[in-house]
Amino acid sequence: QVQLVESGGGLVQAGGSLRLSCVPSGSLSTFVNLGWYRQAPGKEREFVAFISSSGTANYAEAVVGRFFGSRDNSKNILLLQMNDVKVEDTAVYYCNGVRDTGKGYWGQGNQVTVSS
Repeated sequence: QVQLVESGGGLVQAGGSLRLSCVPSGSLSTFVNLGWYRQAPGKEREFVAFISSSGTANYAEAVVGRFFGSRDNSKNILLLQMNDVKVEDTAVYYCNGVRDTGKGYWGQGNQVTVSS
């Protein structure tokens, strides 16, 4: 059973920074595409960032220039660096991975709360 284990969430003040991590139970290099999503209370889960197998990243408009996603296959870790966070960034954040088999997996979710 493949698992994606997240860590790094918590409470942060607006304007601050936070870094989320996601570590797979197997090798990160077997995941073709990786991403981050979030779900705020009462809202649908939404896309945050996408990181390709080559490390190319793209982002939702709401986080461009503030959030930075990266993958390090040698350290077997996926990261989301969140800078200049805003109250509206408050959500449960999920990492997502699609393996070379085409099957997708979700992390367990990690609460991020931004206070004003």
